[in-house]
Amino acid sequence: MLEAVMIWNEPNNKSHWDIELDSDWAMFAEMARLTGRALREACPGVPRVLGGISPIDPAFIRNMAGRGVLDEMDAVAVHGFPLDWNHWQLDDWPAKLEEIRQVTSKDLWVSEVGISTFGAEEVQEFGLNRTAELLIGRAPRIHWYSLFDLPKAWPATTRHREAEGSSYYRHFYMGLVKEDGTPKRALSHFPRHTPEIGLCQWFHYQDHRLDDAVRLMKELGVTYLRTGLSWADWYRPDALAWFDRQMEALRDFQVTVTYCFTPEHKGIPNPVHGDRANYTSPPQRAEEFAAFCVEMTRRYGGQDRGAVPAAGQLAPTSA
Repeated sequence: MLEAVMIWNEPNNKSHWDIELDSDWAMFAEMARLTGRALREACPGVPRVLGGISPIDPAFIRNMAGRGVLDEMDAVAVHGFPLDWNHWQLDDWPAKLEEIRQVTSKDLWVSEVGISTFGAEEVQEFGLNRTAELLIGRAPRIHWYSLFDLPKAWPATTRHREAEGSSYYRHFYMGLVKEDGTPKRALSHFPRHTPEIGLCQWFHYQDHRLDDAVRLMKELGVTYLRTGLSWADWYRPDALAWFDRQMEALRDFQVTVTYCFTPEHKGIPNPVHGDRANYTSPPQRAEEFAAFCVEMTRRYGGQDRGAVPAAGQLAPTSA
């Protein structure tokens, strides 16, 4: 079930890491290195992937290598959205991958690639097929983002929201299926590219779409999936029961779990943000994030699900 674990998501993107507070990524590197080492020691054999970077920046990978982070990773990952947010063209994908291969010999994953239907469904339809042509055979894991549109009542995971203009609203149109369940034009093409292409689908806390996602992914021939377990959600009521339900529902897929998002009471406050911490904040104690990652990997990493403790035997500490 658990194929790999990913440390954070888009750490070089200010919507996911407080770059104002950690401009040279020294704090991120300490956290990632400590977590990677803890996972290697506690869960040997589970591949560790450095959180997918966006933008694709070889200088960031060199930074991580210089700080010893890559010594504790088995792979690195990139995210690309050339038809929506990036300043490069769709056909540049092979060159963008080569930029990263020039600075590391680690396996290279594409852990998010997608195209919105913000302007027209035909754009996504064309883009899916062309992306498959460009990436299949060039990366061992290609996670298409995403299966479902983000419900419009939910906020996109970005600190800037409407200030981003149309860039913000594109977040809500990345799925192959509309919020009301209506399939988009590209959905019928997706089975042509499975199982070589998998999916990236984030599930929110108590997400009502989980069972429909499992059913549809099986119909599409999807065999591998990237999703997340939020450290911040760990402090919600009944978090462990939700994590168990999510991971049990996904047991038939090869799952890469992304660990990210700092609980506000565990983060370092930033004066720029009113002396408050949020989900992008570096943790006050990196070892607490590492402990969460180890606990979840132990719980869901074994092939024998009968050995997993029952919900309620583990609980987050409030300190």
